[in-house]
Amino acid sequence: MLVARFYAPGDIRLEQAPEPTPGPGQLKIAVANCSTCGTDVKISRHGHHHIRPPRVIGHEIAGRIVEAGEGVTGWAEGDRVQVIAAIPCGKCVECADGRFTVCSNQESMGYHYDGGFAEYMIIPEAVLAVDGVNRVPDNVDLAEASVAEPLACVLNGQEIAGVGEGDTVVVMGAGPIGCLHVRLARAKGAAKVYLVDLNRGRLDMSAALVEPDAAICGEETDAVAEVLRLTGGRGADLIITAAASGRAQEDALRMVARSGRISFFGGLPKDAPIIQLDANAVHYKEISIFGANGSSPAHNKRALELISSGEVPVADLITERMSLSDVHKAIETVAAGTAVKVTIQP
Repeated sequence: MLVARFYAPGDIRLEQAPEPTPGPGQLKIAVANCSTCGTDVKISRHGHHHIRPPRVIGHEIAGRIVEAGEGVTGWAEGDRVQVIAAIPCGKCVECADGRFTVCSNQESMGYHYDGGFAEYMIIPEAVLAVDGVNRVPDNVDLAEASVAEPLACVLNGQEIAGVGEGDTVVVMGAGPIGCLHVRLARAKGAAKVYLVDLNRGRLDMSAALVEPDAAICGEETDAVAEVLRLTGGRGADLIITAAASGRAQEDALRMVARSGRISFFGGLPKDAPIIQLDANAVHYKEISIFGANGSSPAHNKRALELISSGEVPVADLITERMSLSDVHKAIETVAAGTAVKVTIQP
């Protein structure tokens, strides 16, 4: 079978590998879709400290069950499934408190275990142990199901930040995550949602799909001034930084309303994680700043429900479908920002 293996930064190889056999407690699936994201770009360029090469990467996974290993019940050949990416241990203090997204022993598909850039793959016992395999609703195709994982992360971030009825929300970053944030905020009852990006082409492409109340190009205008203008000088109730940008995080503090909230959703580059933050603004305006990291198995289930119900449509966000042999092109397309969501169909 064909796989895409990471060996080192700049070295992802398409190779033939033996078709795997599930061991006890495992499932084998035929991968139907493994969508790509900015994390795949970062891995391809910089690697990751949790990845011991060679490793089959890809973590936004959906497919059909081929075989169940010894001791696995409740699944049959042909069942359509979506697989979590972040795997909590289920045993640490954080997991015992239900805080699975900050599990101190978390593992991940495509990092600790071979991922979805392959024709077939093994779902490890650790995933089944935390109920991390989800049945795909009949009205959801497997390309859409693969987008449940990033939507689950967005759902986690918005739950933490408390997006709700009547909020004015600013989403900074018009990539696929930003698009999902816009749609989920609307589903949660936000009154106004503004989308900000530096890249005019990406902003226009995404805005045409998700139709924010305003699309603000940060290269052409002062985004902070424009948000303040749109809100009558008050600022927005919630700013979501859906971009790996320290400048976006700093600007968020300048455009948020009194008693507002900021979600640092996008992580910063490891070599530039420090920003300037006006602590007095946080203090006197009673601003809340939240982190957001990944998703839990339960978030993945709810994300599939949101897709199935039509509350958060994702089909139109998949603007490129490529074969596994085009994995390098797919990753570079994501890096260039010329597509919203790219999915690999092995």
